[in-house]
Amino acid sequence: MENSWVSLLPFLVVIPISVLSKQVQPGLFAGLILGSYLIQPDLFGGIKTLISYLINNLVKPNNIRIIIFLYVFAGLINLTKIMGGMKGFVNLVGRRVKTKRSAMLLIWLSTIGTFNNPNFRIVTVAPIMKLLKRRLPISLQKIGFMIEVTANPVVALVPIATAFVGYMVSLIGTSLQQVGINESPYSVFIKSIPFNFFSLSIIGIGLYYSFFKEMSSETQENLVDTNEAQHEEEALKKCIENYQKETPSKPINLILPLCVILIMTLFLSWRDGRSQTNNFFETFLKADSLGVMLEALFVTLLLSLLFFLLQGISVAKIVTHFVEGGNELVSVILMLALVWALSAVSEDLGFSTYIASNLIGWIPKSFIAPIVFILGSSIAYFIGSSWGTWGLLMPLAVTLAQETGSSIILVIGAVFASGTFGAFASPLSDNSITLCTILDLPVMEYARSKLIPSLIAAIITTVLFTVVSILI
Repeated sequence: MENSWVSLLPFLVVIPISVLSKQVQPGLFAGLILGSYLIQPDLFGGIKTLISYLINNLVKPNNIRIIIFLYVFAGLINLTKIMGGMKGFVNLVGRRVKTKRSAMLLIWLSTIGTFNNPNFRIVTVAPIMKLLKRRLPISLQKIGFMIEVTANPVVALVPIATAFVGYMVSLIGTSLQQVGINESPYSVFIKSIPFNFFSLSIIGIGLYYSFFKEMSSETQENLVDTNEAQHEEEALKKCIENYQKETPSKPINLILPLCVILIMTLFLSWRDGRSQTNNFFETFLKADSLGVMLEALFVTLLLSLLFFLLQGISVAKIVTHFVEGGNELVSVILMLALVWALSAVSEDLGFSTYIASNLIGWIPKSFIAPIVFILGSSIAYFIGSSWGTWGLLMPLAVTLAQETGSSIILVIGAVFASGTFGAFASPLSDNSITLCTILDLPVMEYARSKLIPSLIAAIITTVLFTVVSILI
């Protein structure tokens, strides 16, 4: 289809409808319907196009692996909860976590073992903090914000053993080849990490909000909690009593699976990548990160099932609770399917090409990086996907930098920073959707609560890109 302003229309309806309906799904679905009919403007043709985009994007290897990973991991976490792992861990850390400050410290320290994937981190840490919230006067919005600050922004900065690294390096390699640059994609990626100014900025802001300042919504929520405390206290006590009676307290049932999946991810990453390079660190980059994580998850699942069976749980209960856990993320999977399909529709409508063609020719050389960040952030906010934004923008940004003589490394950092912004700030982000599903938070309300710190970090990032561009 010819590239024109029409390619903007699907994205322009997503956010307003999501805000009005206070649900993300209707906005995504409306954008997908509009995009499908723009491609095939007849009654049944539009429906057929919509279905084909949904199916074609669901069956892509990486997408289906993400879906399987989310479902299986959620099922495994539910099993650890039923086996007393979550309760035992909460009791274990609860002896030390007695204040809001120590709860925040726990969130930050838990990054050490859950840095390899944002959704992995969210699905692991959020249920624990949700249980600890019962003991502490801390808002769910603040808990969610701190978990997200230490999820995508942190993972985007880690150079080994994450689900992002292989994808990021492959994008850089493809883009460099298009402009005739033969430099090592991995070395370029390493050099670009300090220029992911959004990750660095939002992490700094997260530290400030964690230990020195309350979020704007926290005081109001705590007042509501105080007013409703008496009404909820009896019901909460009954729930806790039933939970205490029916569920054992065995922290090993959570700690062991998490240790196994981390160790297996590192080992399988090295094993998968060693045939392609003799360099120890590059083995982790050459590995198929997402595939390795899925393999590590299934190894962990099998070992955990055996471990749980030895403790006397029946096969019937394992199946029931595993399926229940996986089903909790069905809404997340639906969101992802809509986001993937909408991104594909927008690409076929010529969205990224239209945007790029209207930028080249009037952007000063020293403003390429900040403009790329602003453009990428806008795209990322609408599609809610760091991977999607990186994939759409990286080839265009590298070409733009090469043609104008700008710093390619700085521009690559701007692309990664913009995608990180979208994955963090957008209400359409799968990270935010997963987190809100677990913490029982309204997605749009939660997105509004983190908008101000996100924009502050974005402004700081834009200023930094501008200053560094001028200096370079």
